[in-house]
Amino acid sequence: MSADQNFEALGLMLPPPPKPIGVYKPFLQVGNMVYVSGHGTFREDGTLIIGKVGVEMDKDKAKLAARQVGLSIISTLKANLGSLDNIDRVIKVLGMVNCVPDFESHPFVINGCSEIFASVWGEEKGIGVRSAVGMGSLPDNIPVEIEAQFLLRM
Repeated sequence: MSADQNFEALGLMLPPPPKPIGVYKPFLQVGNMVYVSGHGTFREDGTLIIGKVGVEMDKDKAKLAARQVGLSIISTLKANLGSLDNIDRVIKVLGMVNCVPDFESHPFVINGCSEIFASVWGEEKGIGVRSAVGMGSLPDNIPVEIEAQFLLRM
């Protein structure tokens, strides 16, 4: 199945593509590469999931928030490329978790996004290199911010 068909089969709803809250582009294509700026935890209604991991939410809720960020990134890709089939593969994911200093499950949380990408583009092309790190804070007290890089089909 194609990436668009895989996404359709998941039966998930996309949030609206987020608008920049600073001086940057949420999406930039350079040659056959696509760079997606850090995306937050937007729900389908445009509101944010907020809270610090280890205080207002546990790792399971944070993983669901990271899944929502993955959907937000997909929304930006669809808005700019028209079809997820235009993506050849996921190259890199950088996941940032707003958490208490002793939190140690960053990779578990960011799996929420990575698992969505693997479901859409398949295990071979939907899993790229990745970093998952903790932060003392993130904008608007969101629990997760993720940026990603993709290779386009040419």
